[in-house]
Amino acid sequence: MRPATYGGLVKLLAERCRVVVPDLFAVAGRWEYTKVVDAFITALDHLGLDRVSLLGHSFGGGIELSFASRFPDRVIELVFSDSLASSREWRLADEVLRHPVRLVRLATPMAMTACVRTWIDHPRQLVDAAWWGFTSGRETDAEAVARARIPAHVLWANRDSILSRSDGRRFAEELDATFTVASAPDGRAMDHDWMFQQPGVFFDHLDALGLKVLSG
Repeated sequence: MRPATYGGLVKLLAERCRVVVPDLFAVAGRWEYTKVVDAFITALDHLGLDRVSLLGHSFGGGIELSFASRFPDRVIELVFSDSLASSREWRLADEVLRHPVRLVRLATPMAMTACVRTWIDHPRQLVDAAWWGFTSGRETDAEAVARARIPAHVLWANRDSILSRSDGRRFAEELDATFTVASAPDGRAMDHDWMFQQPGVFFDHLDALGLKVLSG
């Protein structure tokens, strides 16, 4: 997703804290994890942000986990939502191959527009990033974050049709994190894209976690 996709949630968060949304694919040349992290650190330094609370959705959770494992002193707290930051690297690829219709169900105009724009603007980078996400093991990163005792939370949509809830629960256990299966007050099913499809519900779940970034 492009940063603008999360605009609804950003507006709600911006009433309580400063929000920075990086574009994880807008890099020159080949996409490399170390290049993205270095650029992220440069951006934080440029903005004068020594420590941050991180929120990662889907693929972004993998970047978040790796950053936190390398620079725990720069992280206040972590939130992962329906994230690829689990040790089951090939789960999403397997789901895409066996159940492509599940992805089609998530193809809302907003999501499709964001994906198409990313493919047009950064096709090579997107492929490189996907390969990193599917081939890099993250067990060691999760162990490092747990040892650093960084407060962590995992949120999971009650009807995620892309990623397994059991994987999310195991990931939370690896991090020594809280694990919340989120549901809408009116009983609506929420899927993998709930962060930007139902930003109000997502914000309420964030607020219930008692995050330091939202309490100031």
